[in-house]
Amino acid sequence: MSDSLFSDLLIIDCASFIAGPAAATVLGDYGARVIKIEPPVVGDAYRNLFRLRGTPDEVDYFWTLESRNKESLALDLRRPEAQAALHALVKRADVFITNSPFPARERMGLRAEDLMPLNPRLIYASLSPYGEQGPERDRTGFDATAWWARSGLMDMVRAGPTTEPAISMPGMGDHPTAMAMYGAIVTALYKRQITGTGSEVTTSLLANGLWANGCQVQAALCGYELMTRPPRGARGVLNEMFRAADDRYFILTSTNPFRDWPLLARAVGHAEWLEDPLFATPEARMTNGPELVARFDALFAGAPFEHWSQVLTDGDVTFGVVSQIYDHLTDDQIEANGLFPEIEGSYGLRTVDSPFQMTGETKVAPHMAPGIGEHSRALLEEFGCSAEEIEAALAG
Repeated sequence: MSDSLFSDLLIIDCASFIAGPAAATVLGDYGARVIKIEPPVVGDAYRNLFRLRGTPDEVDYFWTLESRNKESLALDLRRPEAQAALHALVKRADVFITNSPFPARERMGLRAEDLMPLNPRLIYASLSPYGEQGPERDRTGFDATAWWARSGLMDMVRAGPTTEPAISMPGMGDHPTAMAMYGAIVTALYKRQITGTGSEVTTSLLANGLWANGCQVQAALCGYELMTRPPRGARGVLNEMFRAADDRYFILTSTNPFRDWPLLARAVGHAEWLEDPLFATPEARMTNGPELVARFDALFAGAPFEHWSQVLTDGDVTFGVVSQIYDHLTDDQIEANGLFPEIEGSYGLRTVDSPFQMTGETKVAPHMAPGIGEHSRALLEEFGCSAEEIEAALAG
């Protein structure tokens, strides 16, 4: 741990659910010490989200992912004594992360103006659903509402032009937002290295959703008229999804039809289609897209995906399997890149690695997420609270 990149950093994770805490998780992967602040008794509400999904399992998989390598300090921050204990940590911290609603921050003394005067080197990292300003500043929200739905992604990602918008998966917008929060924090740490002083950094689920949907949003800003997902065949055979005989789906993707159409036609054994007037030019293939796609539908339905995977690979055609979630457990490419490190002392339980590596730097081995308040007394003693202050902070 002492040789890790961020081993000299102390992070206070005073956030909940995913986006804010996951930014702290990435810092922890590179050795930062992360102290999780959560309410006593019930803990972070995120702890029990997995039970709401109807799972009979005892392993809280959500909590395992987001809270590895953290220590837990349970404080009721509605109480002045608990706030005073938190201040003892803030005075020595490098980064404070919160996503509490703005009115709650004011009540609990968690605003930047409350904490930054305690420590001029503090990086105050603020995450919100809809941004720091404006009429929706105080609205609550999750990635499903502020990232997925509000950004336009939910409206545009459909199975077809007449189908309902798709519901997002848990954390789908939170984890990209966490990386933006991480980037903001590291940028502020670099500025502190130059100036010696801390900064407040902010991001929102809305801002990250717009960034994720940036290509289409920019088109709208430039005055283009956009449509939802076009009907099958309208995008051409080189940018379509297909189903193999074993009901496995895969997609073809191309940005260079002049190169990729001959590769595809020859790979599947139909070089004669290159001379067919219906398909000989990019314009003809777009005009006759539904017919061409129908031919490929029939072709691909004649053999299992494993066959087509080899054919397309040998033909240098760009494609991707539509993975099912349990495919990842036996995926050789994932294994080769170490994307599922084993949690130490867990008897084989693995977790999802944060999504980047740095040459010459080794991440710390993941450890199990803490229990509620597992480290409360030890932490308060370490940060200079007296026995009386500790009892007062942990009372109630």
